[in-house]
Amino acid sequence: MSEPSTEDLLRALASQVLGALVRRYGHFDLAEDAVQEALLAAATQWPSQGRPDNPRAWLITVGSRRLTDLLRAEQARRRREDDVAVRVLPEDYLAAAADAPREPEDDSLILLLLCCHPELTLPSQIGLTLRAVGGLTTTEIARAFLVPEPTMAQRISRAKQRIRDSGARFRMPPHDELVSRLGAVQHVLYLIFNEGYTSTSASTLHRKELAGEAIRLTRVLQRARPDDPEVMGLLALMLLTEARTAARTGPGGALVPLAEQERSLWDGDAIAEGTGLVTTALMAGRPGPYQLQAAIAAVHNEAGSADATDWPQILALYDLLLRVADNPVVALNRAVAAAMVHGPRAGLTLLEDVAADPRMKRNHRVVAVRAHLLEMAGEGAEAVEHYRLAARMTTSPAERRHLEERAEAAASSGADRAPGVSVEDDT
Repeated sequence: MSEPSTEDLLRALASQVLGALVRRYGHFDLAEDAVQEALLAAATQWPSQGRPDNPRAWLITVGSRRLTDLLRAEQARRRREDDVAVRVLPEDYLAAAADAPREPEDDSLILLLLCCHPELTLPSQIGLTLRAVGGLTTTEIARAFLVPEPTMAQRISRAKQRIRDSGARFRMPPHDELVSRLGAVQHVLYLIFNEGYTSTSASTLHRKELAGEAIRLTRVLQRARPDDPEVMGLLALMLLTEARTAARTGPGGALVPLAEQERSLWDGDAIAEGTGLVTTALMAGRPGPYQLQAAIAAVHNEAGSADATDWPQILALYDLLLRVADNPVVALNRAVAAAMVHGPRAGLTLLEDVAADPRMKRNHRVVAVRAHLLEMAGEGAEAVEHYRLAARMTTSPAERRHLEERAEAAASSGADRAPGVSVEDDT
């Protein structure tokens, strides 16, 4: 197996090093700054001087020294020299920290929980998670979410300050709090993956760096919580969805709907891993939203062709999912499944309730699904109108191009062909 690149190695080690410093010293905000400087030093020095034998210990050493400087400066500024005892970590501690078998994963989990502190807003949780645990720079995060770098820097800085002011400590929370915070962590990782898999406003449909980072961090969470069925379900959902990436776009980055994808391009290894994870998770007998979404993705991925898709099974899974996670997006996808089983009119009837939900008032997918079902029902003129409306509503350039193409195709050839739009590509 080839050696990982310096960038990949540093990204993987970032949370481990930060965890070691925060656990030893506290001061999450200053420790995070110190780790970023250690990572920068490594990125500058290692290519010319060679990697150290123990990269993690090297980073902890450099980060500890920088943190010591920062703490001393902070003490001097506040004139409270006696409040913090500043000690440089001894070499034997560094070696032990680098070699501890469970410590890196434990630290990464605690960091994820800390970054998803209930005091923080969701955008702050996402930004801080990508910076502190994911190892992304502020510039990379700002670019990923299409906000100015100063805005993202301010958001992350405020998040660190809020954690500091809350008095949160670097430790595993009590069981009840841990369970509730795990839900927030999974939600943040799910949102990061979704933005990577189907970007809401970037010129390209797929943001590899975000989707890949969400999967990597979910693997960290799964290793720390190996028996948690919902964590397994979340990782399975990401793997099964990401497995289709190579077939999702055509020439020029055009979106290819699930029904039209060349399935031989799908990643068989990712599908096998994801299917195994969700199968194991469901055996626990506690099906949750991520497990059920992963099961739906597995049914799609196991079909050799679009025509071979087991839509009755998918509809049954959506019925169960709607009972455990009653939200309009699930109801929207269930309407598509119902149309595939019972006909487009059944789907259009269900869609009326979805469209009436205030949370879906400006959601372009409702309009796109209506266009799809109208086309299936032979209402070509109305379908064209709704495709064009959905294209105007979406913020994704790739989706806009696709919807405009569907409108043109429907206008030129009528409804005597198989429609090519399905929101199932994004479940």
